Amino acid sequence: MTSSKDTAASTTQHGSYKITKADLNQINRRSLFGFQLGWNYERMQGSGYLYCMLPLMRKLYGDGSPELRQMMRTENQLMNTSNFFINFVFGIDMAVQEEQGTEGEEAVVGLKTGLMGPFASVGDALFGSLLPTIFGAIAASMAVSGNALGVIFWAIECVATGLFRWWQLPFAYKTGVSLVTTMKDKLSAITESAGILGVFMIGSLIASNLNVVFTVNPSVAGATINLQNTLNTVLPGLLPAGIVAVTYWMLGRKGMTSTKAIFIVLVAAVVLSALGIIAKG
Repeated sequence: MTSSKDTAASTTQHGSYKITKADLNQINRRSLFGFQLGWNYERMQGSGYLYCMLPLMRKLYGDGSPELRQMMRTENQLMNTSNFFINFVFGIDMAVQEEQGTEGEEAVVGLKTGLMGPFASVGDALFGSLLPTIFGAIAASMAVSGNALGVIFWAIECVATGLFRWWQLPFAYKTGVSLVTTMKDKLSAITESAGILGVFMIGSLIASNLNVVFTVNPSVAGATINLQNTLNTVLPGLLPAGIVAVTYWMLGRKGMTSTKAIFIVLVAAVVLSALGIIAKG
């Protein structure tokens, strides 16, 4: 005899479950108050992302189902973007999974990877720096002069930002539904474009943030060679790209985790720096 739990799993995994306003509100609450919970250097916001999406995924795929475990692993991967724009990502993700289930896994990964970089830069610059600086300066000036409206002015900015984040989710969800229904033929192209954008952003981050250069100058036939200058003539940033490539290769080895890879890179950096082979650029 099939239990009700098994029946629920078999029906939800074929897209019969439709997302409700209560689901949107639940994810909104978790996003506003719990998205950063579990932040770590291995997957950054990955745990918080899964925490926000998990209640809905349990309804879509059924508790304990292979599909749920598969999508949980997918949603728990590295995520690092602005808190102020994350609900746009949630909304599109929800729409894709509602319509396509596990078949939309590639689209989910591509969209998350492609959107997190641009959203991080725009969201943090606008809502993390610009608006708090402007409104905070005005509110502080009013408060210093003894005007109690300064506190209210700052509170209005915080509440308005929270309402903007709350509004994002239903808007992005409706947009995502249109994307995977009326624009289904364009979804693969958008996913591929997002993936290319994500790779481009990762390459930019490697070149701009991984400042490592060779300091060793080997001698060949009595002539001293400036190894770093020689590499720069071939391909600037070749050493940082090589470090990332080796790290990526390590992560594909059996038994290797992100935490182990981080420690290996740290130890190697300290040893090579002490030997005078590499240094910060």
